[in-house]
Parts: sequence; C-alpha cells; structure tokens
Amino acid sequence: MDNKIELLAPAGDIEKLKIAVLYGADAVYLGGTSFGLRAKAKNFDYEHMKEGIDFAHAHGVKVYVTCNIFAHNQDIPQLPGYLKELEELGADAILVADPGVFAIAAETVPNMNIHISTQANNTNYRSALFWHKLGAKRIVMARELSLKEIKDISCNIPEDMEIEAFVHGAMCISYSGRCLLSNYLSGRDANKGACSHPCRWQYYVTEKTRPNEYMPIVEDDRGTYIFNSKDLCMIEHIPELAEAGITSLKIEGRIKTCFYVGTVVRAYREAIDDYMKSPELYESKKEYYLQEVAKASYRGFTTGFYYGKPSDKDQIYTTSSYIRTYDFIGMVLDYDENTGFATVEQRNKFVIGDKVEFLRHGGEVFSQEITEMYSIQGEALTQAPHPQQIIKLKVDKKVEKWDMMRKEAKDPVTLE
Repeated sequence: MDNKIELLAPAGDIEKLKIAVLYGADAVYLGGTSFGLRAKAKNFDYEHMKEGIDFAHAHGVKVYVTCNIFAHNQDIPQLPGYLKELEELGADAILVADPGVFAIAAETVPNMNIHISTQANNTNYRSALFWHKLGAKRIVMARELSLKEIKDISCNIPEDMEIEAFVHGAMCISYSGRCLLSNYLSGRDANKGACSHPCRWQYYVTEKTRPNEYMPIVEDDRGTYIFNSKDLCMIEHIPELAEAGITSLKIEGRIKTCFYVGTVVRAYREAIDDYMKSPELYESKKEYYLQEVAKASYRGFTTGFYYGKPSDKDQIYTTSSYIRTYDFIGMVLDYDENTGFATVEQRNKFVIGDKVEFLRHGGEVFSQEITEMYSIQGEALTQAPHPQQIIKLKVDKKVEKWDMMRKEAKDPVTLE
C-alpha cells in the first residue's frame, strides 16, 4: 500500500491539539477566536495558535485553520488581517465555505492552501471542478454522499485535488451542517459557530385550542428525539474509504474531551497503519478497533450515508444521552524511572484497589491495579477524589507525559 491516508483530528484547545498530535494524527484542524464554526470550543488566540502550530510542526503534523463561517458584511473588514496573521504563523491551510471569504483569501494570501469545507455542500464533481479551477487544493465531501458517489467524484477531478471526508463523530441533522433551527429557536447562529444543538432536544406538540397541553411526538412508540442521529463510525470500513478515493479521514469533535480525542485518534491510527501494512492484519483486528473507539463516549454507531440513506436504525428515539463505558481518570505529567512512580493529574475519582488502564501514546495499552499512591507532599492516600489533584502513583511499567488513565465506568449510560 503506497497511497498515504491522512488522519485528520480535531483540536479544540492547546491540550487537545497536543493529545491529537502525540496519539497519531497526521494533521489537526482548529479554530481561531473568530471566523470558525465552533464558538463553544475554547479555540486559539494568537499565542496559543503559535504554540500549537510550532508543536505540531515539530512533530511533522500539519495544521488547518477553520475560516468556514458564512460571513456577514461586518465580518469582511477584519478578514484580510486575520488571514495574513495565519500565514505568518505557518498554518498549512484554511477551511473555507463562503465564496466571498474564498475570494478574500485568494487575494490576501495567494500562497495559502485553501480547503473547501463540508459547509459548502459539495455533492457532485462539477462543483469540485468549480472550486479546483479557482485554486482550491482540497474539497471536504458533504456528509450526505455515499461511497459510490464519492468514488464517482474522485474519478472526475484532477489528481492534484484531494478529497477529505468525515469518518467519525457526531452527525448533524441539517444538510451539510447548514442549520437554521438553532438561530430560530435560541437566537444562536449555527452558521457562525454558535449552534445550541436543538436537534438533541426533546419535542412535544400542542393543539391550537389547548395551548398548555403538551403531547409527546411518538414515532412507532420509540420516543420523541426525532432529530437525534447516532454517531458516525467508519473504523471497520477503512478499505472502502480508501477505494473511494478519500485521502483524508476526518474525526469530528472539537468540543469533545482530550480523552475522546486521544482514544479515537489512537484507534484510527492503529487501524490505518495495520491496513497499510497488511489488509489481512486489519481485517483480523476489526472487533478490537471498534472496542477501542467505544471506550470514548458515543451515541451508538452508524455508517451514515456511506452505504445509502440512513433508516430508523440510525436514529436514537429514546434519549439524547451518550453511552459511556469508561471514565477518564488521570493525565500523566511525569515519570521517575528510579522509583517507578508517575506524577498524575486526577481527572475523575479513583481509589486504591481500582483496576485501571494506561492509554499510552508511545506504547501498548496496559492494565494494573492501583496499589500505592501519595499526595504531592508525601502523604499516603487511599483515594483521589479532588478534581485535578496532583498524585504520585506507583505504576507497573514506564509511562510518559500525556499518557492517560482510564477505568471501566461503574454506572455506564446505556441505550435501549
């Protein structure tokens, strides 16, 4: 296998960027404090963006910056200066959806690679050719396309135009993410990055003459969450994605946790590497890959539109909750080879006797029982209940900074 498949990971803040890079991403995408579609993510100011780009580049990882809002007139004056700033910082590409933003970028930073966001709703090869003619390097497929449709597009565009597609994460109910529900119901514009996710709300109907009587919406007795899609997961379909001509596999999740990012990125990294090494090896480990991504919270899994239009089996009608089978309990800050103790920042409670796993970015996952731990002052502890408490912890094997600890959840959220 000679064709490189890029693994593209979300970076909602500087910690998540470093996790994505260390756990195996080839590229990360992030937003600045303006012009992106994830206003609820912490995002990056100038200093953090510089730190993030420098860190990624030092590890051979590319950085793509989102500029994919649908701009209003008041957004235009600030754009040229912002784009020049991104170029000076060394961003490898920008993601754009609005033709006006594209035109400003082409004039202001003509040497910058431009990727066309999924928000631009590209569903056919003629629209891809349109953007290529204007100078776009990559096109992010609309999420409503099947693998067959993507392959048709791939066969009808120049070889130097790349195809990127979402392969994992939350699915938006609105066409190519162009949501009007949020703006209408909560005054928060999804197309400017402030979506309030009304697709996850529970809905009722009222009758005109009885305005205070709320009646649940029921679809075949399955409940009322009528817009609530399962999460996309294509880790069992890497060969089909490659055969369709997709060269960049994109993970959704800039507002997810660093544990989610590390868990999912590591699993896809292993799956892609195994496939590139040996398709037979990849096939033999499919169940393992799926078990690994399922250790991050999710809403059940679907293959979205890749194999045809979704059915009722791709929706969740009973709840908007996640399935959570594992808890993120700690981040390794340091390790002392002489003593065999790791310094850990607590992220969820753990106690002596707990069986935990160390999710490592530079080695195999391993399990152990917690047998010995101390406060930073040297006091012996039986538990670590305090958020972000710094703990000295006896570990069975060498660990590194940014390795993460997880354990099975005692009360996992499950779906019917």
